[in-house]
Amino acid sequence: MIDTGDTAWLLGSAALVMLMTPGLALFYGGMVRSRSVLNVMMLTFVCLAAVGVVWLLFGYSLAFGNDGFAGLIGNFQYVGLHGLGSVTVGPPGHQVPLLAFAGFQLMFAVITVALLVGAVAERARFWPWLLFVVVWTTVVYLPLAHWVFSFDGFAGPGSTGGWLVNKLHALDFAGGTAVEVNSGAAAIALALVIGRRHGWPKQATRPHNLPFVMFGAGLLWFGWFGFNAGSALGASGVAATSFVNTTIAAATAVVGWLVVEQVRDGKPTTLGAASGAVAGLVGITPGCGYVEPLGAAAIGALAGVICSLAIGLKYRLGLDDSLDVLAVHGIGGFTGMLLIGLFASTGANPAGADGLFYGGGLDQLWRQAAATFAALGYSLVVTFIVALVIHKLFGLRADKEAELDGIDESEHAESAYDLATHPSRRGLAPGFAEGGRQ
Repeated sequence: MIDTGDTAWLLGSAALVMLMTPGLALFYGGMVRSRSVLNVMMLTFVCLAAVGVVWLLFGYSLAFGNDGFAGLIGNFQYVGLHGLGSVTVGPPGHQVPLLAFAGFQLMFAVITVALLVGAVAERARFWPWLLFVVVWTTVVYLPLAHWVFSFDGFAGPGSTGGWLVNKLHALDFAGGTAVEVNSGAAAIALALVIGRRHGWPKQATRPHNLPFVMFGAGLLWFGWFGFNAGSALGASGVAATSFVNTTIAAATAVVGWLVVEQVRDGKPTTLGAASGAVAGLVGITPGCGYVEPLGAAAIGALAGVICSLAIGLKYRLGLDDSLDVLAVHGIGGFTGMLLIGLFASTGANPAGADGLFYGGGLDQLWRQAAATFAALGYSLVVTFIVALVIHKLFGLRADKEAELDGIDESEHAESAYDLATHPSRRGLAPGFAEGGRQ
């Protein structure tokens, strides 16, 4: 029998995760120039459409169908989401419709590829990007989702899932590998293929709308409750643990990031506060359901400090990852995955493990490291190949003139801010005199 409470929580969580994509569009849009904001928001928003179609046709099946080969990819049993409406999953007394789970996981796929917009901001063409979204989701995200999220027995009695979760027994509650480390590694590959923005790094690009950034970060924080606590797949004690750990980690990360800014730059910034919150949310994602609140506080603080320091990596490497996907998501996810090996506790979740600080030794730490490097290596190599082929065939990057003038007009024939006046007498708007309204 379907548990209506658990089902309602799962569907509500899916809606929260969906909200993260427009939130990300605001977050990214505020950080770029005013003449490129629509393109960045469009590249982000269109992921909802493109990945939605992929998920319907074959995406869910390849990620969560019965294992097709060696724990690496699913099969085609759920093509078209056929037959999911009448199937339930979960332990007795806590079952939910499989279709609700499919909808929840769709939003994870959407936000993951949307994160990559930050690596190519202000210089990516729309239609080649849309093709990249479809191909990348198919050959990079779906296999990684199968590795990490597809548990043995989930698709039905006797079914088998992915190798990271079932054979390596790595812990990743909500996507530290498939979402965060994956997006960070893919950002490296994309930045290498598409190249630097013209004038970077000598000409700094300042955020054009910091209120957008702050509002976007708030929406991301709000949506992340669905992302993390929703991954418990029901209204349970583990969901409550994940919920509380999520906000604690974000809070301590903001403090950690701002302290670094104060020491390094002499001032705390709104951009730093927003970025610190996201870094903490990223860092706690893999361990939110496996650590206690004090562990979450430590993970968040460390993620805030480490990610803030990592921002400088792109300048040292000459890698124009425009909006710091690598520093915040890649390194934040990497940090969070490894710290599970230190802070995991069966007191928080009996289905987890004890990390080094809870008497578990180094066993879980090496499993976390192996899973992290496997996801990083796969994503980096395959993304580079996909991006290079699409760039050579279709031109993923806009031309120099379009980039310098602002890509909104060249790609979309629109501008975000139409400040032109409509002149009437003396160049004033109708109904107004020089001293005010007539």
